[in-house]
Amino acid sequence: MNNNIRFELSFKNIAQLDDKLNFCKLNNIKNINIPCKGLIKKDLFNSTIKYISKNYDEFNVTYHYSLYHQYSKNKENSYREFLDFVKSSQTNKNFEILLVSGSNKKKNFDSVHVLTYLKKEKNLKVKLGIAYNPYLKKYYNIPSERERFERKISSGLINSIWFQYGTDIKVLQNELTYLKNVAKEEKLNFFGSLFIPSKQFIARFKFRPWKEVYISEKCLCALENFFDFTNDLVSFYKKNNITPVIESDFSSSEKLDYVYSFLENAR
Repeated sequence: MNNNIRFELSFKNIAQLDDKLNFCKLNNIKNINIPCKGLIKKDLFNSTIKYISKNYDEFNVTYHYSLYHQYSKNKENSYREFLDFVKSSQTNKNFEILLVSGSNKKKNFDSVHVLTYLKKEKNLKVKLGIAYNPYLKKYYNIPSERERFERKISSGLINSIWFQYGTDIKVLQNELTYLKNVAKEEKLNFFGSLFIPSKQFIARFKFRPWKEVYISEKCLCALENFFDFTNDLVSFYKKNNITPVIESDFSSSEKLDYVYSFLENAR
């Protein structure tokens, strides 16, 4: 399974990025994701793309493009910048894009709108990934995720679905079945967020829960329960050909060994 894993990098500047890329290189990690959130946006995000393209062509990189964080002046200017970004990706075979609206959607400028604009572009051959949160309807009373997905997939520009993290496998199974039924004519790759349980992770989430990320009280109350759930989630990913995206810190030999050991020993 080690060859079928992606690792999300977190960093504060180019020097930290370089350290982590070197660590990945030394440990034969090829598949990496660059998020677009926190400090990694605007200048740092753009500098990151240039730096990796210039110095590290051995990686298969998925860049998360947040329409919220990359918004610039107005929607027309923001769209032009995104279009330039998409066109530049066509010259790099190891460069993929995960399009996300962002934590706070911009009015009339989210992933649904942008895909509609892109579909009208001539001579643009691109395939994008989109995010999907299976837990919005049940746990946050937001019923629009399916409708938004149907509008996105109808663009014909989608080749991958990236599941938001959560701790209800039954809900995840229902939504996966739905997605496959709706997009049965499409050849889609599926990816799923994965965190390796720790006391530190639980403490941080309890202190500041993430917007629209569902983690059950059972998992938050006992680390052993969290381990049991994560074992089940890894097993679900394996059975359904969903590539795990490791979002936990892995940037030391000890931490990386622990990630691999956990995945290999999962049921």
